[in-house]
Amino acid sequence: MNTLMDVLRHRPGWVEVKDEGEWDFYWCDVSWLRENFDHTYMDEHVRISHFRNHYELTRKNYMVKNLKRFRKQLEREAGKLEAAKCDFFPKTFEMPCEYHLFVEEFRKNPGITWIMKPVARSQGKGIFLFRKLKDIMDWRKGTAGKKLTSMEAQLARNTVNPSGSHDARSSDDQKEEIPVENYVAQRYIENPYLIGGRKFDLRVYVLVMSYIPLRAWLYRDGFARFSNTRFTLSSIDDQYVHLTNVAVQKTSPDYHPKKGCKWMLQRFRQYLASKHGPEAVETLFSDMDNIFIRSLQSVQKVIISDKHCFELYGYDILIDQAPWISTPHPWAFAPGDR
Repeated sequence: MNTLMDVLRHRPGWVEVKDEGEWDFYWCDVSWLRENFDHTYMDEHVRISHFRNHYELTRKNYMVKNLKRFRKQLEREAGKLEAAKCDFFPKTFEMPCEYHLFVEEFRKNPGITWIMKPVARSQGKGIFLFRKLKDIMDWRKGTAGKKLTSMEAQLARNTVNPSGSHDARSSDDQKEEIPVENYVAQRYIENPYLIGGRKFDLRVYVLVMSYIPLRAWLYRDGFARFSNTRFTLSSIDDQYVHLTNVAVQKTSPDYHPKKGCKWMLQRFRQYLASKHGPEAVETLFSDMDNIFIRSLQSVQKVIISDKHCFELYGYDILIDQAPWISTPHPWAFAPGDR
């Protein structure tokens, strides 16, 4: 938010509105959107920074649900070759509702690494890797415990004492109620493309001005975010090895704040061209364009498109190096951080 305010305040001719003054452009948060959008009159030219159901693409479970549905639609309407253009996300299960499907898949491929991510958190919070079903069983027990806590609180609120009034403890129980948090379990990309032995991902920004018709702008630059520790699969508990989020890496004991862990996208392209040639780089970035287009198409009919709304998506792209191809291949993850 500090960066955002600095940029907007330095735009020539822009003035920050105080209190309840009239405004033309509002970088609102999602809580303001929920509370005020349907009750606020807006002039024709006014713009705000979210679509009402923006979460259809920014929440990890909804993104996967929409991509799977869109892939099936493409297969029916255009064939398997066209549908294969959506094969840029790892095998994914929503937890706990698809737990049994996950276990079935897990047992088909023993020994591989999986990653668990909360569906609605960012900056690497709550993420962990695992290889044993016991680890996921422990997580599931914790989730079941949260459900039990929630149910007990509900029962407490419905308890009536002999005098006819509700039990005073119910309000305290209600405060302590813990919502059940959904996760996604994804097959971990065990062979990421490395630079200097370190894992990285790309942050690329896409601005969507309209879904009907679909109008999107790709920002020319972006950056690569590197882990601070050399990659290895021998230690799946080390977040400094596996999570490239800056919020995680800057807490590393040997993190250098002046050097940081970023490259600008142009520098990354130059490096890749020197290693693989310019044609491979163009192919890679063309494949990334396909990720942006297909993911936006997957929610085009779902998002409530409104002329006052726009959305700036920050896509996180991980690149792997599969042994059967000569050029890197991009994988997409949820564009949840904006």
